[in-house]
Parts: sequence; C-alpha cells; structure tokens
Amino acid sequence: MRSELKGTGVALVTPFREDLSPDIPALRKLVRHVIEGGVDYLVALGTTAESATLAPGEKAAVLRVIAEENDGRLPLVAGIGGNNTLSVAAEMESANLDGYDAILSVSPYYSRPTQEGIYQHFKYLAHRAPLPIVMYNVPARTGSNMLPETVARLARDCQGIVGIKEACGDIAQIHTLIDAVPRDFLVISGDDLTAVPTVLAGGVGVISVLGQALPVEFSTMIRQGLAGESGPATDLSESLRPLIGLIFREGNPAGVKMLLSQLGICRPEVRLPLMAASAELSRDLDTFMTAFLREKV
Repeated sequence: MRSELKGTGVALVTPFREDLSPDIPALRKLVRHVIEGGVDYLVALGTTAESATLAPGEKAAVLRVIAEENDGRLPLVAGIGGNNTLSVAAEMESANLDGYDAILSVSPYYSRPTQEGIYQHFKYLAHRAPLPIVMYNVPARTGSNMLPETVARLARDCQGIVGIKEACGDIAQIHTLIDAVPRDFLVISGDDLTAVPTVLAGGVGVISVLGQALPVEFSTMIRQGLAGESGPATDLSESLRPLIGLIFREGNPAGVKMLLSQLGICRPEVRLPLMAASAELSRDLDTFMTAFLREKV
C-alpha cells in the first residue's frame, strides 16, 4: 500500500446542487476528470470535501459513489478524523470502506492537545483502524503542530501508521521530519505551495486541492519532481503559484469550487459557514486561466 500512495493525490470536493444537497452526478464527473487527468490516487472526505458539514448518511454516500466511479482504477483514501478519539475510532470501525486502501486522519483540532496527547490519540486509532492510517498535520486549522519527533515516534511504534500529510507550511520543519522518520514512511505534502520543495527534499508526493482542477499539470509537475527534474518542476510550480493564491484567497474549497465551476465540472456552492467565491474572485480566476491556457497553446 505504501508504494501506491505516491505522486499526486487529490482531496476531492463534495459538489452541491443549488439547494445544497450533494450533487452525485457532478461528483462522478469530477472523479472521471481527475482519473483521466493522470492523478495517482483519490482522497474522499478531507477538509476540502466540507466533511464537517456533511451528515453521516451523506458521508457514506460520498464514499460509496467515489468507490463506484473509481471502479478499482486508483488507490482510494477515506478521511476520518476529529478531536474525540473514541468517536473517531468508532467511525473508523463502522464505516463501509469497501474499495478503500487507507484512512487519512487529521490531528485533533480545537482541543490543542500536548504532543503526548497527539501521540496517544493516534496510537489508540492505530490499534483499531481497519486500514493503514496516514496522519494529517495542518496547524492553521487544528491550532496545534505535530512536531517531527512526535511523528517519528508514531512511525516507529505503530505499524498501522504509514505516513503523514504534512501541511505545516514550514520547509525547515519538513526537512527535519523527512530526516527523522524511517525511510519507508510516507511524507506527503499537504500544501500545494510546498509540494515541489517537499518532493525535492525526499517526500513522496502531494495531496492537492488545485490538482483536481488541473490534474494534468499538477501530476506532471510532481512526476518531474520525483524524477529529480528540479528545474521543470520548480518552473511549473512557480507558474501555478498565483493560481494557488487565488483558490485559497477566500477560503477552501470556495476558490477551487469556483474554478471547477468555470471548467464545467460542478457548481460553486459551499455550505455555511463558508461562503461561495465572490464575483471579484471569479473574475480573477477567469483572467488567470485565460492567460494560462493561452500560454500552453
């Protein structure tokens, strides 16, 4: 399984209809779009999927539809996380994960646990999860930072924990992390801006937001980085930097949903408390994409 979660993974949005109910046909269309674009694996029910606002039945439907549409073509990762350790473990044990290969689980948010609390949380989950776990460190959302020594300790002590999606945004911490963990432990960028630097430092790839809108370009960039082609990978990363800034300017996934809407894949709606992208952001995205596509011709 470890060898399968390399390259470009995409954290899929949950498309909504105008009435904010899940848009299942659009979700199927999105899955086909990213598979045909050359990504390496799919992530369901991450932060980008607005999983915090999905009811349990909606989560189950999203997992099922993605697995059906994927039809065994790519590895699948299911997002199951939270700050109630017992509840997260119960959800992992009860979820229908047929067709899935791993679980992505975020470090406990809001509670701001100590490093020992984070360690014990993931150790508990590792002993109960039905699939291998990829941890997710995203301090900007959780309010706490999983330090490299904590990650390395979990990597050594828990066979069921196989990697980490690292979105600390600090390339120095990422270098320290890669040096601290076992060689077969997966260090995956969780930040589109640090994807190429992470890969060039020894990481195995990215779980991307932008990659679902531009799967061909993002997959090409990461493959170049993994092949040691630092120049082309860095150049492509820099060309996408303004777009990455745009899709996160008004929060995630409002920006990428507007971009997907402009590409004809799904509507731009998000659920409260998030707000759909503004008319100004829509214009800026359209302006960038017009110039970007013109340069490709």
